[in-house]
Amino acid sequence: MSLGIQLGIIVGYLVLALLIGVAAYRLTDRTAEDYYLASRTFGTVVLLFTTFATLLSAFTFFAGPNTAYWEGPEWILVMGVMDGILFAVLWYLIGYKQWLIGRDRGYLTLGEMLGDRFGSPRLRALVAGISLFWLFPYVMLQQMGAGTALEALTNGALPYWAGAGLITVFMIVYVVLAGMRGIAWTDTLQGAFMLVMVWIALLWIMVSVGGPSAATEGLAADPDFLALGDDYYTPAFIITEAVAIAFGVAMFPQVNQRFFVAQSKTVLKRTFALWPVLVLALFVPAFMLGAWARGLGVEAAEGANVLPLLLAEYTPVWFAALVIAGAVAAMMSSSDSMLLSGSSYFTRDVYRPFVNPTASERREDLLGRVGVVVFAIGSFLASLLQPASLLEVGSTAFGGFAQLALPVMVALYWTGTTRAGIAAGIAGSQLFYLASVFLPFVPGSYAGWGASLFGMAIGLVLTLGVSWATTPADGEERAVYFDLAD
Repeated sequence: MSLGIQLGIIVGYLVLALLIGVAAYRLTDRTAEDYYLASRTFGTVVLLFTTFATLLSAFTFFAGPNTAYWEGPEWILVMGVMDGILFAVLWYLIGYKQWLIGRDRGYLTLGEMLGDRFGSPRLRALVAGISLFWLFPYVMLQQMGAGTALEALTNGALPYWAGAGLITVFMIVYVVLAGMRGIAWTDTLQGAFMLVMVWIALLWIMVSVGGPSAATEGLAADPDFLALGDDYYTPAFIITEAVAIAFGVAMFPQVNQRFFVAQSKTVLKRTFALWPVLVLALFVPAFMLGAWARGLGVEAAEGANVLPLLLAEYTPVWFAALVIAGAVAAMMSSSDSMLLSGSSYFTRDVYRPFVNPTASERREDLLGRVGVVVFAIGSFLASLLQPASLLEVGSTAFGGFAQLALPVMVALYWTGTTRAGIAAGIAGSQLFYLASVFLPFVPGSYAGWGASLFGMAIGLVLTLGVSWATTPADGEERAVYFDLAD
């Protein structure tokens, strides 16, 4: 009976999200701008929650509590405090400038914006290719998270592959139907729902065990677990993770594209001002649940997700299923946003400039939907291999995207940036970071400082140095980012 209740709640929640997508499909024009950007019409609440829900991934709901369970609650400092603030600053520095440019020039993707400025379709394709490469493991991460969560919740009755397959089917159907408008509508629902549910879960478990003192009492037995800083949470680790995640998030296609969709500059400014508050409101209770699970004696095997185990132990079956359903749906929110953005990067920055420059809007729309199916199935097959932990997969992808951030910022704010400079900065930092990830003889860290930070520094130095040493190429529009009405 409990398995039926669990699956019924989870599938029912996903079907509700799907119905919202169908409603959005009926209102979506068959144009690229409406399908990918909802015609740039988002207000404050929708923009805030669609960005929020887009980041409510397996990395948040499962990797975060897992890290707090094994290593201590300092993960709140990394994700909640540091990245909540850092990303809000980057949203202003990068996002506001992108919004101004996109409003004036009609851009849909980061590659379009850079390709026009530097008169280079190849640069446009390079940015798209890098983004699609790092997007693949992050979509896979959501499928891994759903598979392991549903397997843990049902005590193995629903195997890993079935859970990962379930979310894959729903994300494909949803993205093909909904477009940006439907995704934003469900994001708003799911972001608000998960914010409420995680606080109810925290209070429920607190009451069940006899209050906050009882919940943390078991943690006091290990003073090092609650102490700020240890062999795991070194300053180098905290800064590396915080910087890589914040800068990586700013370059995530599904987040970066949201810089273009605000209805007005007032909407955009309100949204990034509210961002740190919303992030802390979710991350603090979610990660504390992971730490409490350690003190309450919840047994989690290495690689298992602790949140479903904690809920199964201290809350009724229906409530645990509801929270996990919301988490799985939130992972679907991340995945469908990624698939939609990845589709736009492929069709706008690769297919249209290099394969069929005269493609109609309807043909591009159809190709984008087909691309969603292919990409999702490919990442599902890769997720069956479970190549690493959720934290490792997520951190690697964040670091890859972070390599784009500084060359883009230099281009946005320095007219002296040249095509050769930004190409060298992007390519050089990526090559270094790829070597650190895939070549065993290249270190992944240096005295505890992650290779992602050194890659970012290489990208910055190359962008500035090569730009200083070269002259603008034919076709560059040096003033295009600066002649903007505020």
